[in-house]
Amino acid sequence: MCAAAIMLLLLASPALALDRSSDEFLAGYITSIVERELHWESGSYRLKVVGGAATVTLLKDDPERRKAGEEHLRAIEGLKEVAVVVAPAPGEPGAVSRFLGVTGEVDPLPMGDVFRPLIADPKQPRFFVSLNRYDSSLRKFTLASVGFGETFGLYRFIGTREGDGLQLSIEGALFAQFDMNSASHDLINADYTVGIPVTYRSGDNSLRFRIYHQSSHLGDEFLLRVVHPQRINLSFESVELLYSREWRSWRLYGGGEYLIHKEPAELKPGSFHWGLEYLGLKPLLFGGRLVGGVDLKSMEEHGWDTDISAKAGLEFGQPDPGHRRLRIAAQWYKGFDPHGQFYNNRIEYYGLELALGF
Repeated sequence: MCAAAIMLLLLASPALALDRSSDEFLAGYITSIVERELHWESGSYRLKVVGGAATVTLLKDDPERRKAGEEHLRAIEGLKEVAVVVAPAPGEPGAVSRFLGVTGEVDPLPMGDVFRPLIADPKQPRFFVSLNRYDSSLRKFTLASVGFGETFGLYRFIGTREGDGLQLSIEGALFAQFDMNSASHDLINADYTVGIPVTYRSGDNSLRFRIYHQSSHLGDEFLLRVVHPQRINLSFESVELLYSREWRSWRLYGGGEYLIHKEPAELKPGSFHWGLEYLGLKPLLFGGRLVGGVDLKSMEEHGWDTDISAKAGLEFGQPDPGHRRLRIAAQWYKGFDPHGQFYNNRIEYYGLELALGF
């Protein structure tokens, strides 16, 4: 009886996950009405649905179209508020704007980013908690990791196509690791990062250029141990460039970075960074979408050996950056430690991660 009930729940989960008042459902429903019933061209308007409130921006003023849109959309069940507005007339774009495919229209404090956050990069700013079995040359133990971070959009130049644009953001993050086998779950290390990314998207192509700072600090309780590593004052500023290409549900990216200021001074500055991701669109178990990625880095400091980070799991909520979502994933890492002062230690770990997006 119990097994039968569980099977019924699993089979019914995609239907249960379809929330007719969700922003994602409302956006799709509104799009179908304005394009199929009102016969609006897909590139003649922009649509945003946030918290059940919809804003439709017409690229050209048309009073009849505005009136028809408001009348039809107000009747949608679950839609709290609707506004049909006209985009301000942009100035004549310059040569650079025409080359980049951006208009004269701007969006201050935009939601999300035009460059998708990397799924498997251990140092991607995000909110997460994970529990891992950690294996180093010195010992094996259970390691808990937490992260607090996000990329906050400041200014976006709107692209000529929906989703395209050029964006300036600020980001910050804290990554901390705890020894769960110690009596007081000692803080081992904490990395602090802050950066300014400039991102760009044109269709399935996107770029991220950023300059960022990182400093690393050992935990007080860890330093009080009878046996502990010698403290290193690790701090650096780095510039990074990544290119990303999407195809259906797949994404390939690559690039590198260079340390422009570093301590210790003898750190070698170059590194390569590339990876592959899968972002499922169809709901599976309880409405979650299958996502996964493999992230690889090769650093000059380590003789260009490749560090491998892999994650795979289910993501719930809105798929686009800037919307709330939750991801549960299995993870595996092998290579040099990505955590601050232990960068010369070879490690391997595997475990589970719970990550949040806003």
